[in-house]
This record gives sequence, structure tokens and C-alpha cells, in this order.
Amino acid sequence: MAVTFNESAVAAEPLGNGVARQRLLTPERVPGTNILLDRLTFAAGASFECAVPGESLAWFQMLAGEASIAHPQGREALSEAHVVFLPPGFRGTLASERGARLLYAEVPNATRFDPALAAHPPRFRVVDWTREPVLSSQHDARQRIYLVTPKLFGTKAIKGEMIIYPPGTTAANHHHEGAEHFMYILRGRGTAYASEQPFPVRAGDVVYYYDRERHYLSAGDGEEMVFAEFFAPGDCTTVWVDETQVCAWLPTGRDIRGGTPAREIKGHSLAESAIPQDV
Repeated sequence: MAVTFNESAVAAEPLGNGVARQRLLTPERVPGTNILLDRLTFAAGASFECAVPGESLAWFQMLAGEASIAHPQGREALSEAHVVFLPPGFRGTLASERGARLLYAEVPNATRFDPALAAHPPRFRVVDWTREPVLSSQHDARQRIYLVTPKLFGTKAIKGEMIIYPPGTTAANHHHEGAEHFMYILRGRGTAYASEQPFPVRAGDVVYYYDRERHYLSAGDGEEMVFAEFFAPGDCTTVWVDETQVCAWLPTGRDIRGGTPAREIKGHSLAESAIPQDV
């Protein structure tokens, strides 16, 4: 059965230098997980030393506030619009002058999911997701923005996306084969289903699904629901309970602000590939 809890139920522990960590996904909370997930809170003037093990991948998504990350090639300014990919062996310093919150995730020993990582490690990269193309669902009013993909970050070991559910929207029942994944509810509330069993979800909830566990979500009637979800590995298969509802995503030609996106993504069906290479 899916594991679900709200971040408010997880005690924070000090990391030093004004940073507090909540350990959200751990082997103790979710036996067998291949994804480690923390929520980091930075006080004003806080800093955190990022050190990714040599065979692991890490990434983080800004949730609130502003920060900067210093690395061997320079320094990048970060806001709520950014997702940052940290390759194997990365070393850098994440700091915030006024305070910030973020999700920090790591896949230990990621070479088991992508053997090419050893010979061809991906590079450090910062992506502004508000400039990424918005895709629209063929069957309903949902929208998708890709966050972590082979084209953006150069590996199939992980995949990530943001999904936007307008009020009252319900997706089709399905499961994934060959991957585990988690969702983090960014805003709104609704109902999640795991093996047809419903449970409420709201902002700050983490929902972890095991490989092959059927699931879907429904947004509440009164507000939009938005969540980020990540898979490890990213190259997996999706199986639909009703094959007529196989999800297809169509380009809108715009970013989330209504402007011209930073790149183009063609329409694609998840019946063709769980992780299209052109994204």
C-alpha cells in the first residue's frame, strides 16, 4: 500500500550553519526505497555544503525564497522557479541570504539504473521550469511540465515532472512497472487512490507508490491541485486499467506564464514510451 504523510509530521533536525533538515523518504520509513528525500529549510544567512557521492545522482527543487549555489564553474542565483541537477561527485555550496525552502533528493548508486553514467556522467545544470513548455492532456484539462528528463540532464536514471489539476479533475487509473516514484503536493488538495483505496491529500503531503501499485488522483472541486512527481529509474512502463484512457500529452506552444517556451516538445503518448527521448 502507498506510504503517505505530511511534512509537518516529520521532525526537523539541525544540520548546522542555519539549515534544518526533515528526512521525508528514508529506508526506515519506506523499506526498499531507492530515493532519499529531504526538505531543507534555510534561515537568513544559512549555507549548506552539497556533496554527492561518486555513483549517486541528486537534484533539488526550490519551494520558497531565494538562494544561490556556488560550484567550480561559478555561482547561480535561484528562485522558486528553479530545479537544479547535481551529477555524481558534485561539490558546491548552497546559501540563502533571506531564507529559503527546498526539496533535496538523491538516488544512491544510480549507475544500476543507468550504466552509462560511469563513462559519461551528466553535467551540473539549473533549469527554470517556468520557461519550459506546457503540455496539455488529450483526455482532460490537466497540464504537464517536465522537470527532470534525458534531454535536460543526460540520464534515464530519474525522471520528474510537475502536473497541474484544475478543480474537479480526475486522472485515469494506472500503474508503473520497473520504477518506484513519489509525489509531493505543492499546493491545493484532493483525493489520491492506491489500489482503489482513497485517502485525502493536501499541500506538503508526500505520497510514495511502490512498483506496480495502481493509483490515480482527483483534485477537489474548490481549488487547483499541483504536485511534482519523480521516478527512479525514469525508464519504466505505464499500464492503464482502461486502455482507451492512455495518456497523451499535446504541446500548447507556451510556457506557464503564457510566453514562448525555452524549447519545443512534440506531442507524445505514454503508450509509445514511458520516457520519450525528445523531452
